[in-house]
Amino acid sequence: MKPNAHPQLDQCAQLAKAFKALSNPNRLAMYMDLIQLEETEHSACCIADLIDRLEIGAPTVSHHIKELVNAGLVHVQRDGKFMRCRLNRDTFALLAHFFRA
Repeated sequence: MKPNAHPQLDQCAQLAKAFKALSNPNRLAMYMDLIQLEETEHSACCIADLIDRLEIGAPTVSHHIKELVNAGLVHVQRDGKFMRCRLNRDTFALLAHFFRA
């Protein structure tokens, strides 16, 4: 009989993925931008805006966004011809809880 997985192990794995993704300065800057937007009436950011703010190329921004999505930190949705990013609130809450503990 297999013992049940400890619930905190799943949280540890999620946190490790998040920390790994956020260890890159550009991804961290993107995530911090999204956190600031979350506090305003605009809870999503157009990827083109991130390209302008960070002054890095579109392929690089796309790569960083993919890493943030894979880490469960952000969601991406198509809005017409634009792609918009928004925080994954569940992962944000997990990070907030970790830093409060």
